[in-house]
Amino acid sequence: MKRNSVVNAGALGLVALAFSATAPLTAFAAAPALALALWRNGLGVCTLGPVVAVRRGEELRSLLRWDRRRELRNTVFAGVALATHFATFMPSTQLTSVTTAAALVSTQPIWQGLIAVVCGRTLPKATWSGLGVAVLGAMVATGGDVRVEGTAVVGDLLAIAGAIALAIYTELSGRVRVTVSTPSYSVVCFCTFTVALLMVCLVGGIQLAGFGTATWLAVFGLLLLPQLLGLSMLNFVLGRASATTVSLVLLLEGPVAALIALVWLGQVPSVTVVAGMALVIAGVAVAVLFDARPGRDMPSIVTDPYPALIPPRRLRPPSTSPFPRSRRCTR
Repeated sequence: MKRNSVVNAGALGLVALAFSATAPLTAFAAAPALALALWRNGLGVCTLGPVVAVRRGEELRSLLRWDRRRELRNTVFAGVALATHFATFMPSTQLTSVTTAAALVSTQPIWQGLIAVVCGRTLPKATWSGLGVAVLGAMVATGGDVRVEGTAVVGDLLAIAGAIALAIYTELSGRVRVTVSTPSYSVVCFCTFTVALLMVCLVGGIQLAGFGTATWLAVFGLLLLPQLLGLSMLNFVLGRASATTVSLVLLLEGPVAALIALVWLGQVPSVTVVAGMALVIAGVAVAVLFDARPGRDMPSIVTDPYPALIPPRRLRPPSTSPFPRSRRCTR
């Protein structure tokens, strides 16, 4: 096997493992989920913000120009959507099982497909078939929790809301990243997210400090694994492997999260939840694979407005379906 193939496979494995740690770590921590989300992203901004400010300060300042108000507006809205995703998905892992929460939030491509239709794009029949299978899987996984524990219904609904918010975030990200570099976009978006979620926590009286050592270790794990390692490896591998391959590997997040929860937290998923999660993964995989047929994902050169700051790179044009970039910026 070629060295590049080994490196790519290792990076993809790290991405799946790092993102899969989100739900188990949140369920383990003895702290409000909103506080965990705030600390995770706030510390991420404090870590990466100064570096980006020094290296891409001119680009960040240019986003304040009047002629770039649409990019700035979409970035701010994306930050609010991301805050909504964390504010719904992370509490869902404490109200329902980790397996079900991971399965339902992985329905994000379903909602992204509906957003594509609303925006006037057409999805092929095979893609709709895959989405239908995924919807059926979500219903099966949810039904397993409804029969076991009534309070899990709230967690299920929050996980679905998190998937919808993530789809909105991805749609807005796809529009902005054509002309804004990933580091600059991430810093502005995550700063917006931190401010929005901080306001929610203060208004809601959420406890933000005074946690035990184990909880702070969980916060550090969320910062290190999904926030820094996961996103860094994802950005790295997207320049070396096809978007389809990355999307398929990210579908492993649900099963890996369920395995971690089984070994670490002792959460044994029911047969219906496992079956539903399998259907979700199969349905999304069908949609992603169909979109990757030859001729549907051809790269093109996009002119960068900041050639002195950002090296020229090959970006993908807007596709008739959002799935090649559907999980590019999840956690």
